[in-house]
Amino acid sequence: QALLVESGGGLVQPGGSLRLSCAASGFAFNSHSMGWFRQAPGEARTLLASITYNGTARYVDSVKGRFTISRDNAKYTVDLEMNSLKPEDTAVYYCRPVTPSGHPILGGWGQGTQVTVSS
Repeated sequence: QALLVESGGGLVQPGGSLRLSCAASGFAFNSHSMGWFRQAPGEARTLLASITYNGTARYVDSVKGRFTISRDNAKYTVDLEMNSLKPEDTAVYYCRPVTPSGHPILGGWGQGTQVTVSS
């Protein structure tokens, strides 16, 4: 059973930065792509970025150039560096192993970490 623990969220002003981290266990981390998702109030959870086991990253247009996904295969962690944050980035952020096409797999969601961008 995959266990995912997200951390690093908080309150930040527009234009600021945050670094989220996800600690993974319970599955073959090094054999799976990992994704970061977010869910804003009243909206569906959506994929923002994914990274293959060997470090190839993909982003949705809304975060491209602002967010950077990375992973440490020795520590079983995946991070999301977020810069130039906007109020519309406010959401709960989640990580999850994903298929090559970005669909979440292997169990359920963690508790997520809240990111609030506000002045």
